[in-house]
Amino acid sequence: MKLLPEDKKNTVLESMISLIQTNEKDILDANKKDIEAFNRDDQAMYDRLILNEKKVKGMIKAIEDVRVQDDPVNKVISQNELSSGLKVVNKTAPFGTIMIIYESRPDVTVEATVLAFKANNKILLKGGKEAVHSNKAIVKLWHKALEENGLSTEYIQMLEMNRTETQEFLKNPTEQLDLIVPRGGERLIKFVKDHAECAVLVSGRGNNFLYIDENTDWKKTIDVILNAKTDKISACNALDKILINKNIPDYVSKLQDLNKVLKTNGVKVLVDKTTHETLEAEELIKDRSIWFEEFLEMKCCIGTVDSMDVAVEMINTFSGGHSATIMTSNNEHAGIFMDQVDCAAVYHNASTRFTDGGQIGAGAELAISTDKLHHRGPLGLKQLVTNKYYVYGDGHVRV
Repeated sequence: MKLLPEDKKNTVLESMISLIQTNEKDILDANKKDIEAFNRDDQAMYDRLILNEKKVKGMIKAIEDVRVQDDPVNKVISQNELSSGLKVVNKTAPFGTIMIIYESRPDVTVEATVLAFKANNKILLKGGKEAVHSNKAIVKLWHKALEENGLSTEYIQMLEMNRTETQEFLKNPTEQLDLIVPRGGERLIKFVKDHAECAVLVSGRGNNFLYIDENTDWKKTIDVILNAKTDKISACNALDKILINKNIPDYVSKLQDLNKVLKTNGVKVLVDKTTHETLEAEELIKDRSIWFEEFLEMKCCIGTVDSMDVAVEMINTFSGGHSATIMTSNNEHAGIFMDQVDCAAVYHNASTRFTDGGQIGAGAELAISTDKLHHRGPLGLKQLVTNKYYVYGDGHVRV
């Protein structure tokens, strides 16, 4: 797509903010149609699907956050003049066409699009059928914002395809695809990786861990666990696994206290063999594979470990590479843990719920990448560009 000046892009975003404010009722009415057709048995997906006044305000804030950020395109990364006289400048450049595949969350239709557009990319939105009315209403406003500013609606396209049609599109796209971002479970990610012919940047499973070290402030630990586990179970940054060092003072009473707090707050607790010796009434984990699972529900595993090294090994083996926390008053232990754990975000005495672009200062996000190329963690505006070399000569030939 043609490179647009920053003021032109920002004017489109200003139009979109105004259109959302004016048409909030239409968006919520469209969402009601999706809600009425949805099977509420899947609480996590329902939480992601439903829109309300607060979420609409969040959409507006996401656009405003991106609008005030500097244009990430055509920024000089490096420049050098070689002995040959060639001038070499490396600049940021748009990816081109980004396809995002996601389920349930209509607010992604705003966040993904504002980021892609400000970074001068074309975006193809493949949302789930459960949010079709909501997504159509939002994309209609995007198209109106583009048209009001004399731009083609080609910048933002909503794809309405079933699974078979999506598979065929990934194998044989009708236009060039430069990057695909699947946001969802492992089945979706595998589906995209199996069929895509271009680069895929994975927004993978959460399955986040929290390790309780020997020396820790117990009240802070309980507060962090409750926030990480119960604040929003449908989020990829929610907590699923707790590991406690058996050498912690008053191990038995602390374990009992932790279990009581979780149960009181409606969390189902599963335990490993060592923990079961203390929490005999809780369900014993019999299948090792459960340590790999992202729950997205009020359920949590508690395991007992001999040392921080064992905790790190378990996290690196079972987690989704998303987020992990150590609760400790020992800064040296915290440093070792954070260096050794292989996750996109590692925390010391803080909830995993902060792994979010807006919460950690990156602004709106397209996804949380658990890949290592080209970026890891929240995919914000600055991450939706690639690079391009500009080489200036004067009849130079290589000899």
